[in-house]
Amino acid sequence: MGTPNWLDHSELPAWLTFIAVVERLPRQLDAQLQRDAGDTHFEYMAMAMLSDAPDRSLRMTRLAALTHSTLPRLSHVLARLVERGYVRRVPCPEDKRATNAVLTEAGWTHLQAVAPGHVATVRTLVIDPLSPEQVSQLRTIGESILGRLEDCDPTGAIPTSRVTPAVAPRDIGDTPADDLVAGVREGPLGEV
Repeated sequence: MGTPNWLDHSELPAWLTFIAVVERLPRQLDAQLQRDAGDTHFEYMAMAMLSDAPDRSLRMTRLAALTHSTLPRLSHVLARLVERGYVRRVPCPEDKRATNAVLTEAGWTHLQAVAPGHVATVRTLVIDPLSPEQVSQLRTIGESILGRLEDCDPTGAIPTSRVTPAVAPRDIGDTPADDLVAGVREGPLGEV
């Protein structure tokens, strides 16, 4: 098998720091959402992805890709959101064998109330400690790692890169007036 390719003196601290973030950040995000709204971070992200889709509706496979989830995990979480009245499931109009998840008006209202606190937490924990250049680097680093994870994911999660996007990016002029806030369209995490 050969000698292991051990992490060197610069790689090991980078790895340990990254793992600390991976372990601690989800707990912090969940804690804030649980405290403020009774939501998990995954529930919030599922509703957030639906909120930005046309008609606030996505096929389950697309929603699984956008939330970096497996279909069984997504189905379990959506069952809780359906029970709370935030999401409903409907047959997909293009393929009756498939199911769409739809964010309800109650879900949209809930998400609008929860989003400011969540965004403040994200900003405090992740964005504010970084320079604009580091924010750009964080995105590049994350995309590189996600690409590798998608190539070798044994969990059955649907790779985001392999699912056709639901919508093309929109210009500000293409959005409804009621979606404009301070001159930019805002979604549950900020500008879209």
